[in-house]
Amino acid sequence: MQNQHFQIMTQNEFSKRYEKLPVRIFDDSLSASLLVAGAVIEHINNNDKEGIPTVIAFSSSSAMIQVYEEIVKGYREKRVCFKRVKAFIMDEYYPISKDDLQSHYRFMREYLFDHIDIPQESIHFPDGMLHRDLVVQFCFDYEKKIKQFGGIDILLTSGMGFNEPGSPYNSHTRLITLNHSSRVSAASEFFGVEYVPHYAITMGIDTIFSAKKIFYLSWGEGRAFGIQKMIEGVVDESNPPSYLQKHTSIQVMVDRAAAAELTRIKTPWLTGSCVWDDRLIRRAVFWLCKKLDKPILKITSRDYNDNGMSDLVTEKGPASKINIKVFNDLQHTITGWPGGKPNADDSTRPERATPFPKRAVIFSPHPDDDVISMGGTLARLSEQGHEVYVAYQVSGNIAVFDHDAIRFLDFLRDSSHIYPISSDIAEDAYQQAVRDLANKKPGEADTSSIRQVKTAIRRGEAKSACRYLRIPEDRVYFLEMPFYETGGVKKKPIGPEDIGIVKKLLQKVQPHQIFAAGDLSDPHGTHRVCFLAIIEALRELENEEWLKNCRIWLYRGAWQEWDVSEADMSVPLSPEEVEIKREAIFKHQSQKDRPLFPGSDSREFWKRAEERNHHTADIYNQLGMAEYQAIELFVRYNLDD
Repeated sequence: MQNQHFQIMTQNEFSKRYEKLPVRIFDDSLSASLLVAGAVIEHINNNDKEGIPTVIAFSSSSAMIQVYEEIVKGYREKRVCFKRVKAFIMDEYYPISKDDLQSHYRFMREYLFDHIDIPQESIHFPDGMLHRDLVVQFCFDYEKKIKQFGGIDILLTSGMGFNEPGSPYNSHTRLITLNHSSRVSAASEFFGVEYVPHYAITMGIDTIFSAKKIFYLSWGEGRAFGIQKMIEGVVDESNPPSYLQKHTSIQVMVDRAAAAELTRIKTPWLTGSCVWDDRLIRRAVFWLCKKLDKPILKITSRDYNDNGMSDLVTEKGPASKINIKVFNDLQHTITGWPGGKPNADDSTRPERATPFPKRAVIFSPHPDDDVISMGGTLARLSEQGHEVYVAYQVSGNIAVFDHDAIRFLDFLRDSSHIYPISSDIAEDAYQQAVRDLANKKPGEADTSSIRQVKTAIRRGEAKSACRYLRIPEDRVYFLEMPFYETGGVKKKPIGPEDIGIVKKLLQKVQPHQIFAAGDLSDPHGTHRVCFLAIIEALRELENEEWLKNCRIWLYRGAWQEWDVSEADMSVPLSPEEVEIKREAIFKHQSQKDRPLFPGSDSREFWKRAEERNHHTADIYNQLGMAEYQAIELFVRYNLDD
């Protein structure tokens, strides 16, 4: 019999066997960004030694910001020169001025080009103000320029430009019609979907493929499903990133959140041997329950063996022992006392019985995240007598419709004869606002006075919700962290002033509990920055005595919920408590009925919250727990992790 040759895979290779692209997973985006920036600088320096230009295609994605910051740092430290670099921007909205806030050219100028020595004539970009009749020739010439310089050496991106589903693999730079989902995703940048251009000029799939080296970066759990489809899915024109599976020199770099749906991360028992700790066992059992549509206590040894989990039974079995352990662990996350039940045995409860009452600080990034994400728990803490403080980290003023600002000022004007307020001042404020908004161009930031009006609207709504939940006004704080107050969607980096504001509040309250938004999928990035500010403040306070007796609980924002397997505390809600939560959300009238920036989910926030909490309760029921109307989930955060 003729010998057959089999490729022997190492354990590491075996764990990646579902992946059709090389992927590196990082603990954080900075470490990956440092590596990419270093590779870019090295390539430029090597080409400079040979006297040849370096051609780089740049994406204006927020995922690239840290890379650009590190490149700028390298230039300032005289480690690299850009005089021979030829830059090509991947895409641009059409029509749009290059100086508009949303322009990709402006993005690249502000984050990179204005801070390095690249000649202006070496910066090539799609012209969003071309006459329509000239666009086809411009795109042809754009491709020609790339080829004249020897082709793209490095392409830095977190996507496929504006290549919409259905884009052919042999497409080149062209004008493309944006689909509805792309325009909705960009709505926040333009202060409303109606202002988002219907077209864009973009490099084509073949143009992207012409790059000799591609670095593809992606951060956050909001990108996890897209990354999984790109890495493990079939090559399909309905999913343009999947074309990258055919590229011969690409490196995909993701953080752990963006990698969450990859097989080796989500279900590692299918890719090789595992270290079976309690958390992984719970995740594996829940996965098996869902796959087989069985509750925990009905899973058999054969079920484990037939589904790639025989190692678990061998190491930790028998099956009945595993099932009971997981069942009890899940049951012990459930509590009707999120602040701890006084005078009770707390050995199997997620929160301590003492001290009682507790001082609890609820950090809410925007002025409605608290009630949307943990409104039932917030109501329970207040009802059970805890000392509840709510801290709204940013104003949220960019999420208020212009007509709501006018309505607010109109009310002020019409009520000026009732309350001791000058009718002339009220009238002047109203007329000035009307003029400001009439003169505002589509996609343009509000004036300072309009922002203040919109801030007042959101403050009033937040205070109304807190009053409804019986939280005294002197325990409600509006931090207005400086990083946010730019007037536009693009924010400043987090700074010492932001951290100091959070730190000051914590030192004043000295809480026993902190609740914070651990949701990093917020499409505008605010949640991520707000969470970082809290963690940095806590690190600076690590020697404070009160912090040793403080627990940190993370909830998720409006965009996603925790996986049940991650939950450390589950707070069930009765039908009446669901209604209380709904009413608290309704107090935020400017965010109803249609939120200004809904993201890809068109449901109103209260509807998302209710359906999410009800879905979580259904999962608990399917796993064999008691049947509840709704459940809110929390994950405990340890500063040492």
